[in-house]
Parts: sequence; C-alpha cells; structure tokens
Amino acid sequence: MMFAQLAVILAAALVAGMIARRVGLPAMVGELTVGVLLGPSVLGWMLPGVFADLFPDDGEPSELVNGIGQLGVLLLVGLAATELDTAVLRRRITVVSSVSLWSFAIPLGGGIALGFAVPSTFHGTGSSATEFALLLGATMSLSAIPVIAKILTDLGLMRQQMGQITLAAGTINDIGAWLLLAAVSAMTTVGLRGWQLPVTVLGLAAVITGALVLRPWVHRALDRLESSAHDGHVTAVVVVIIAAGAALTEALHLEAVLGAFFAGILVGRRDATTSAPLRTVTAAVLAPVFLATAGLHLDLRVLGEPEVVALTSAVLVVAVVTKVLGGYVGARLARIGRWEALAYGSGLNARGVVGIIVATVGLELGVFTDAVYMVVVLVAVVTSIMAGPMVVAAVRRAGAESADTPVESITAERTVVD
Repeated sequence: MMFAQLAVILAAALVAGMIARRVGLPAMVGELTVGVLLGPSVLGWMLPGVFADLFPDDGEPSELVNGIGQLGVLLLVGLAATELDTAVLRRRITVVSSVSLWSFAIPLGGGIALGFAVPSTFHGTGSSATEFALLLGATMSLSAIPVIAKILTDLGLMRQQMGQITLAAGTINDIGAWLLLAAVSAMTTVGLRGWQLPVTVLGLAAVITGALVLRPWVHRALDRLESSAHDGHVTAVVVVIIAAGAALTEALHLEAVLGAFFAGILVGRRDATTSAPLRTVTAAVLAPVFLATAGLHLDLRVLGEPEVVALTSAVLVVAVVTKVLGGYVGARLARIGRWEALAYGSGLNARGVVGIIVATVGLELGVFTDAVYMVVVLVAVVTSIMAGPMVVAAVRRAGAESADTPVESITAERTVVD
C-alpha cells in the first residue's frame, strides 16, 4: 500500500495547495489541511474501511512515505538556509537578536506558568510538575523552521529582509527549545548531572562554529565544481552535505532539521542552474508529502472530553498570544513598524512538525499523557495553518509602513500585497 499512500497523499496535497493559492493563501495551508482530512478525524470517521485499507498500520503512513517526507523537510530547510544573506543579518543584528529573544522568552514563560496550573491528572506517570511545566514551555517557545521556510517560499519573501530575519529568529528559537528539551530529558533519565546536556551544548556550539568557519572554503570548492562538472554533480554534493549535517545534529540528540539548516549556511547561495531543479522537486513533491503526513498525526476525536477541550483551548490561546506578542514586542523594541512587527510574530507562531516531535519525545519520556500529546499536536497543526494567512494579512497592512528593503527585488512581495 505504500505506493498507493504516496499517490493519494501527493495528489491530494497538490490539489489542496492549488486551491489555497487560488484563494490567496500559501500552498502550505492546503497541504497541511489535507493531512487532517485524510487522517482519523475525517476520512477515518466518515469512511473507516477506506481509511483502514489506505493506512493499515494503525493509521500511520508507511516508512517509504515518512522517509520521503523527512527528506523533503531536510532539503526544504537546507535550501532555505542557503538563501540567508549573512551581510543583511549582520546589518540587522539588533532586530534578529530582539525578535528571537522576546519570541522565545515570552512563550516560554507563558508555557511554564500554564504548566504549573495544569492539574496533575494530565502529568505523565512519575513525572514532576517542574518537568511537565518546562516541557510545555518548550512546546510554546519553539518555531517550526520547515513550515516557516515553506510559508516564506510560497509568499516570495525568502530573499527579502523580513524573510531572512524571520528564518534566523526561528532558528534561534528552535535551538533554545531543543536545549530545554535536552535538559528535561536529562532530568527524567540520568538527572542534570548526566553527560547528555553538556555534550549536546558543546556539540551544537562546534557545529555552528564549524559551519561559519568552513563556509568560505566550501563555497569556493562548490564554485569550482560548478564550473568544471555537470550541474547534477553539484546538486548531489549539496544533498550529501545537507544529509550529513542532519545526521550530525541527530547524533547530538538534537533535531535533524537544525543540522540541515547549518549545512545550508555552509553551502551558501548557488547558481540558479544548479539549485532550481532541486528546489522545484523539493517544493512541488517532497515538501507537500511532509506537510500532509504532519497533518495525519491529528485526531480530533480526543476532544470528546470537556477537560481535554478546556486544556486544548488554554494551550492554544497561550501559545498563539505569547508567540505573536513576543515577536511583535521584539520587533517594536528594535524600532520596526507595527504591521511588519506583527508579521514577524505571525510567522514565528508556526510550530509544525517540530512541535509534533517534541510532543512525541514528551510522551516517550513519560512527561506527557496521551491526552496532552494530542493537545500539543493539535496546537502544532493549528498554529501552522494560521501562520500563512496571518503573515499575508500583516504584509498587506504593512504596505508603505514597512521598513523592509528587499534584498534582490520586490516583485514577489507586491504579488502578495496587491
């Protein structure tokens, strides 16, 4: 059934993406929504026999489909990182620092406070209130750079300063969230005196330093390869570098997308003849599969209990308000206009598959119960769906107010604003 799953998921995602574009939304909104429609909440409820035939492994997609989705997310993030203009980020370091700090700290504080207020019946067996609150805070503070990258790509904002700053701030948010997750993992297993947390921190610092130091040499080597070899060879090398970066951070007990991101920084911008085919395959085939499979994790049937509905509402409100407020406050403190500041907060609001991964880890550690796991997954999916329309609305309202000067052209942004 794995090829049937792939055909159905990809076809549905492409149609939903086209519909989303027709109504003025990023394709990502349709691609993520179609996963919910194909999941247990809709297809599994309306046509349980068809759902069981299509997803015989307890409603989970096959390893092939998951693998294609994972490759899609790694390439999506890695290729997005190649678009980062370090010169622009250095000029706007105040904005990046302020947005990333406040968009991390405010949701973290809100999540921890809510975590301590949640009844102990929602805590995992054997977990403490502190562990639960810290992990819930981590789910609030993170931003899903794969989803952010897809939104920025769909809207043509990737090479503009707003897109660059949003992606950089989201990466810093994710680094903080993964370190917090490592701390909670250490608390629940070997304790804070264990080796995992310090090794992870030192390893991550080495990865970041290595990416920045080696970037000029790798860039020159790829330039020479482009001029002397077939374009396909350079494309293959880029894929290898991104995959190797993902494997490295995964070995450090961090999410693979972080390694893919820093590998993309290492690669840098490539000639269009080299990058265009890979970008096309990633955006049109691999990324839609990833987004659709992320939506498959959501089962709305868990909302049948009043206590779970109340918890879901509280977590969703706190997650959205604190993240948007954090990005807005950070941008305003850096003297960014109101609507552009709201665009930063709106983009960073997406939790996506990163939120789902953290929820899964929390369940495996015994910190989250099944109900809390589904609540966090629901928030991850809903905030990802919200992010695109919110960014579009904020960019439209920003208009002439925006202090953003495009890095290369403003054509793409005008298609959104107009």
